[in-house]
Amino acid sequence: MTSVIIAGVGSYAPQRILTNEDLTKIVDTSDEWIRSRSGIRERHIAAADEATSDLAIKAAQSALLDAKITAADIDLLIVATCTPDYPVPSTACVVQHKIGIPPHATCFDISAACTGFLYAMEIAYGQLLTGRYKCALIIGAEKLSSIVDWKDRTTCVLFGDGAGAAVLKKVNQPGVGIIGSDLGADGELLELLYIPAGGSRCPASPLTLEAGSHFLHMKGKEVFKNAIKVMETVAREMVEQHHLTFDQISLVIPHQANYRIIEALASNLGVPLDRFYVNLDRYGNTSAASIPLALDEARRAGRIKPGDYTLLVAFGAGLTYGSTLIRW
Repeated sequence: MTSVIIAGVGSYAPQRILTNEDLTKIVDTSDEWIRSRSGIRERHIAAADEATSDLAIKAAQSALLDAKITAADIDLLIVATCTPDYPVPSTACVVQHKIGIPPHATCFDISAACTGFLYAMEIAYGQLLTGRYKCALIIGAEKLSSIVDWKDRTTCVLFGDGAGAAVLKKVNQPGVGIIGSDLGADGELLELLYIPAGGSRCPASPLTLEAGSHFLHMKGKEVFKNAIKVMETVAREMVEQHHLTFDQISLVIPHQANYRIIEALASNLGVPLDRFYVNLDRYGNTSAASIPLALDEARRAGRIKPGDYTLLVAFGAGLTYGSTLIRW
C-alpha cells in the first residue's frame, strides 16, 4: 500500500545568460548554425565564484519550500553531478552543511551524467521503501561551463549551468508517485562522451592541460544515434511494462540535449511533440539538472495535473540511459 511520491520540486539557473550571438564573439559559429543543429538559442552560465553546490542549494531550498518542509526533515540526500565542487569530499556534504540537513543524514554524490537525476530518484525510491529513511532530497546540479573547451565550437555551444531538485517521501496511497524505472548503461560506449584526463587513469599534468584533455570530448554523431535508440527502447519498455499506451501519457519530459533528438524520439514513439516538454532553447544541455529543471517548469506551467502520467526519459555519458514513470 506504500508509494513514494514527489512532494516538492524546485530549480535554479544562474543569472548570466549567454546567447548564440554572444558565442559568435568567442568561437567561429553563428546563431543559425547553433539553432539548426541543436535548437538552442541561449544558456545560463554560473559566475566565477558560483560552484555546483551553490546552484544545488538554491534548487534544494526551492524544493523544500514547495514540499512545505525544512532541511531538518531530510535524512537522505543524493546529489547527481559530473561537475562536483571537489574530487573529495562529495558535493552532497557541502550542500548538507550549508542548508542545515542534520548530521545523522546519509549524504552522497552519484555520477551518471545526464541520466543522473533518474538514477538518484531510483536509489532514493528504493531506500525509502526499506523503511530506513523517511524523507529524501535528490538534486541534479551542474556547472558544465567549467569543463567545456570554449575554443571548441562543436561542444561549447551545447552546454549550460543549472540545478533542479525534488523531495521524495512515502505515502499510504497505492497507484501514485513513482510507478517504475528502467535504467541501464553500456560502458563499451564510454569514449563517445568523456573527459580523458584528471582521474586516476590519466592524472592531470602540464601535458594533459596543454592537450585540453581535462575538457569534455564528444563524438556528436555517434551520441546522437545512440541517444535516440536507447531512449526509445526504455520509453517503450516502461509504458508497456505497466500495461499503458502512449495515449495515456500526458507529458514526456526528455533530457534536454538536442531538439533534433527530441523530434526523432517523438516521431519514433508516435507521440505529438506538443506532449513533450522542451526548454533546451533557453538552457541548453544542463546534464543531470536537465530533467528536474524541466520538471519544475512544467509543473509550475500547469502541464502536470493530479492523475496524470508523466514519463521522464534520459541518456548520458557512460553511456547511461533510463526512464521513470510517475503518476501524480
